[in-house]
Amino acid sequence: MAAMNILLTGSVAYDYLMFFPGYFRDHILPDKLEQISLSFLVESMVRMRGGTAPNIAYTLALLGQRPRIFATVGEDFEDYRQWLESKGVDTTWAKVIPGIFTASFFANTDRSNNQISSFYPGAMAYAGQLSLYELKDQLPDVVVISPNDPEAMKRYVVECKQMNIPYIYDPSQQIVRMTGDELCAGIDGAEALFVNDYEFALVQNMTCIAPEDILKQCKFLVVTRGRQGASVYADGNEYQIPVVPSEHIADPTGVGDAFRGGFLTAYALGLDWLTCGRVGVLAATYCLEQKGPQGHSYTPADFLARYQLHFDDANKLDALSVKSRS
Repeated sequence: MAAMNILLTGSVAYDYLMFFPGYFRDHILPDKLEQISLSFLVESMVRMRGGTAPNIAYTLALLGQRPRIFATVGEDFEDYRQWLESKGVDTTWAKVIPGIFTASFFANTDRSNNQISSFYPGAMAYAGQLSLYELKDQLPDVVVISPNDPEAMKRYVVECKQMNIPYIYDPSQQIVRMTGDELCAGIDGAEALFVNDYEFALVQNMTCIAPEDILKQCKFLVVTRGRQGASVYADGNEYQIPVVPSEHIADPTGVGDAFRGGFLTAYALGLDWLTCGRVGVLAATYCLEQKGPQGHSYTPADFLARYQLHFDDANKLDALSVKSRS
């Protein structure tokens, strides 16, 4: 089966991942929140490739798709570009901004896998300069609008609607930078909304849109719930997807992006909602077991074998046994 033409917009970043050998909660004083001042001496730090667009693309590529990245990057991106291309990700539309560094994500994780993070936009701040109209005769089957420069996200929503391109709306970390009206505009007409359970509550609070009304505006809704797995709402049904048990936990960074890559792979293959969710949670587990958002690796055949240990695929995932790229 030919790969779906999936275009991923979103951040491209280097991740600086740190580990704090304690618990953040032990150092946060509720009665001092108005003047909080904390410094955590970390035990380790590594720099890894990250960013929402390439993270999602990486898992899609592992599972046989040939995703394209549509984003702005810095002068330090060349090694990253070579890495992604070697894995099957098309970086043709990763535009280098002269004199600027690629965005950077700084995450500090404690013993409970809680995180305190900061993000420097770098070249991402120029994403609004890119227009989907530049694609001309290379239009995708679907656009994923994931966390990015807020102006760029708004632009891509408008352009997808103008060009009649289906889009997945995944505002995630940028919800706090948006207004309720902007979120409503992104949700209205989207193919789907992807959020975690906390973000879902934020969206409802900011937009005053009830869950059942969201499904009147987009085809389906996916809510990831951490250790409780994920929920898929579509066709008037709610599908609860339990997690796939991990062999061990190495790092939670990028787990949500891996879920999206797995889900979208099954979606691209035209599979049912339950299977899409199950492929997503297994992809997330693979990521959780390794350091960094692109530390996991497997063949489609490896993935299928592990999937069948937990789920009856009824031969639905046979397409994964042979890696097909177009």
